[in-house]
Amino acid sequence: VQLQASGGGLVQAGGSLRLSCAASGYTFSIYAVGWFRQAPGKEREFVATINWSGRSTYYADSVKGRFTISRDNAKNTVYLQMNSLKPEDTAVYYCAKSTVGGIGIQESEYIYWGQGTQVTVSS
Repeated sequence: VQLQASGGGLVQAGGSLRLSCAASGYTFSIYAVGWFRQAPGKEREFVATINWSGRSTYYADSVKGRFTISRDNAKNTVYLQMNSLKPEDTAVYYCAKSTVGGIGIQESEYIYWGQGTQVTVSS
């Protein structure tokens, strides 16, 4: 099982980025996928999750209304569209495969993690 996160970079406050998470090595279409992030000196935190079909999503309050998670099961890829970025969104973003098909916000529900992609938002 592999998950490859990409799309990070440096952007000014108010800008946008789209992260991608390409998965392989398992039946992608029957498991939920989540995005988490870890800022310097802080613990990793939940950002967003999407269920196996893409019809159910859930977001952390800090990103609700600004970030959108989606998936393309034909491409084994999950996306995180991030708009209206703020300096406090600066972090390494990780995608992870859930142990189930439904959404979940606890790290313990995820067993395979990508390598992370750096997002830096300048003020």
